[in-house]
Amino acid sequence: MAAAPEDLRSGGILFGGRNEDDQEEDDTPAVLLSVLVQHGQLGLCFYDSEDSSLHYMADTSDNHDLQLLDRVIQEVKPHVIITSAKQERCMTHYLKQLGSNLQYKPEVVIYPNADFGLEVGKQRLLSAHLPFLPGSISDGDKMSYLTSCITFDSPLMLRAVGALLKCLDRRRVGVELEDSSVGVPILQFHAYTLKGVVYIDRDTYSVLQIFKSDLHPSVYKLQSGEKEGLSLYGILNRCKSKSGSKLLRQWFLRPTQELTVLRRRQEVIRFFSLPRHSDILKTLQASLRNIRNIPGVLRRMTLSNSKVTDWQSLYKTVCSAVCIRDTVRNLPQSVHLFHDISERLSDDLHYIANLISRVVDFEASLEENRFTIKPNIDPAIDEKKRRMMGLSDFLTDVARKELENLDPQISSCCVIYIPLIGFLLSVPRLPSMVEKEDFEMAGLEFMFLSGDRLHYRSQRTRELDNLLGDLHCDIRDMEMAVMTQLQNTILEKSTSLYQVLDLTAELDCLMAMSSASQEYSYTSPKLTSQRKISVIQGRHPLLELCSPVYVANSFQSSESEGRVKIITGPNSSGKSIYLKQVALIVFMALIGSDVPAKEAEIGMMDGIFTRMQSRESISVGLSTFMIDLNQMALALNSSTGNSLVLIDEFGKGTNSVDGLSLLASSISHWLKKSLVDVPHILLATNFHSLLQLDLLPTSGLLSFLTLETAVNGDELVFLFQLKEGICQSSYAANIATLAGLPTCLVHRAVEVSEHYRTGKPIKHIDKASSDEQTKRCSSVVARFLSLDLEDKDLDLQSFMKDELLPSAGEKLNHS
Repeated sequence: MAAAPEDLRSGGILFGGRNEDDQEEDDTPAVLLSVLVQHGQLGLCFYDSEDSSLHYMADTSDNHDLQLLDRVIQEVKPHVIITSAKQERCMTHYLKQLGSNLQYKPEVVIYPNADFGLEVGKQRLLSAHLPFLPGSISDGDKMSYLTSCITFDSPLMLRAVGALLKCLDRRRVGVELEDSSVGVPILQFHAYTLKGVVYIDRDTYSVLQIFKSDLHPSVYKLQSGEKEGLSLYGILNRCKSKSGSKLLRQWFLRPTQELTVLRRRQEVIRFFSLPRHSDILKTLQASLRNIRNIPGVLRRMTLSNSKVTDWQSLYKTVCSAVCIRDTVRNLPQSVHLFHDISERLSDDLHYIANLISRVVDFEASLEENRFTIKPNIDPAIDEKKRRMMGLSDFLTDVARKELENLDPQISSCCVIYIPLIGFLLSVPRLPSMVEKEDFEMAGLEFMFLSGDRLHYRSQRTRELDNLLGDLHCDIRDMEMAVMTQLQNTILEKSTSLYQVLDLTAELDCLMAMSSASQEYSYTSPKLTSQRKISVIQGRHPLLELCSPVYVANSFQSSESEGRVKIITGPNSSGKSIYLKQVALIVFMALIGSDVPAKEAEIGMMDGIFTRMQSRESISVGLSTFMIDLNQMALALNSSTGNSLVLIDEFGKGTNSVDGLSLLASSISHWLKKSLVDVPHILLATNFHSLLQLDLLPTSGLLSFLTLETAVNGDELVFLFQLKEGICQSSYAANIATLAGLPTCLVHRAVEVSEHYRTGKPIKHIDKASSDEQTKRCSSVVARFLSLDLEDKDLDLQSFMKDELLPSAGEKLNHS
């Protein structure tokens, strides 16, 4: 949950930084980092003066302690950190203690929030000094180019770019001795990911259907409610706690190359995948259901704003954590997570649980809707409560005595207690009591009218006030003091509570993936540092749930063979599904999950790049083909020998010759690289000319695959089985028939295609054939010769118009 923004303008000196409006920096730092945190999202970029490069990181989620930002700063080691004067409390706290986390203390520069505007960032980017672009290039063309260099889908990052460019210009980084008209150069743009984190952009997440948000089916949530649709995250998320679901999403957003981390996850999944451990899994998952939002509870405690339900949630969480720890202590401690839970979930949890159980009276608290303590905690409170318990009968006796002194017309009365007012005598309103003067009674002080009852203060009620005092308020104040003391004791143990959240969330995620592995018959992949991918009988994890029959296919790509695979085949034969299947299996292995395959060996990837499907183009103002080019440019410029690249039908968005040329050039570019720089490439295309015209260089890295089909008469049967070879036909006519196009239309399309392929002239079907034309002409001549031209009544024009040559007659009329 996001904290309230704070103004940092007065905090520049506190953080060791200074305001740029007051003074300039004389020396040139090596790295300047600009960062913005908002609503749990982190956007940042940095400039490295050594090679004049600008590095950007796509917006991503971070926790309240900004652990992700801390990792970035530890890696990048910036000399200057630029941030907004209007920041969230977590960022303020982080900057205050920044120097204690590092061996050096970077300078912190605070800019007004206006310098972090989205449009400001875009305009400064357009105005940036990019020496590799011609000086005469228009803003429109420059923007089109920039969209291929830097993602425009991350607003926080773009806002951070604007502030970074302002700082670069003010400090004249790298151009201190140049004329003032010379801007700070940006020679390269690089997508930045943390060391060990696999790069995957938003388009790839979308096309692989790793996440998918659907509108909630409830009519009450149509505007704001969303639910996870059919997605990889949706089928793997069996988490029982919200903290587990949140951590699993973070794993999906940050797949890792760290073999140690992945193998530790695998050992837990393997343990719970064994049928004999199913009872332990169910026991632990039952306890995980009671793990609540600990940070929210502790935050409300620090504000002394906790509710009864918070105490219930905390008590259930701590008790469940103790049960989880005690259960895990009986499991093999050779599993790292089990050892961590056994050791790091300390006895503080027992202490907290016993303390809450001994102090808090949950039944009474829920009944009175306030914090209430149990007996024998505070003798003073117990005494006051005893006096309150005997008060009812005592007040009845007082009311009976008061009634004896009242007007005989008043048949009943009672003595009540109102906090902050005291004890009052309450009597029914008589019909004769109309005006305020009628309310006056001898010996009583009228206080107020409520409904049909009058309230008075009498001598006896004043004595009660003096005798008993404000018991209710006293008890409440004293119990609040106990609650405050209890809160402070618990907050001192908050580190143990945060350990509960971290460790139980990890356990929840791994048991969730284990449950999915058992249900869908996944297998544990072998993870290796080698540059290879081997999948035996792999399956698409989503499609196999929707299709009654699914044909498994294998994939092999090693250090020196099969790294570039070109797949041909008719439309609907399964090419795109195969590409996505391989990518999803690799992705699942990189988050530690089991995979849908008989066997799998996955090498560590540094990125997954796709050119498969164009996203919505209206919002970005680019043509579909331009977006395709941007995606291809990212793959060409950023992929390495440890990347996986998926390309589906690239080039079809423009002229077929131009598209074919771009595709052939892209493949040739990769094949001409050194062996260690060629990524794993899967390319599906219907450009058969790519192979027929021999447009690709000969290489041992190149292999050709196709998906089997069978033709039964006019019917095309898809076998969905991958084999080596090249498809010689697109079978477009057969697929068009399957799609329901009219038969005559398909036959005509086949005729045109055949004539075009063989170079024959294509006859127009809207004109009569030559035989029909000859017959018609003969008929016209015969009928004309039969006319008597000397007949005075003969109307030659009418004859031509109506009977012989209607088209000629029309022309004659027009003339």
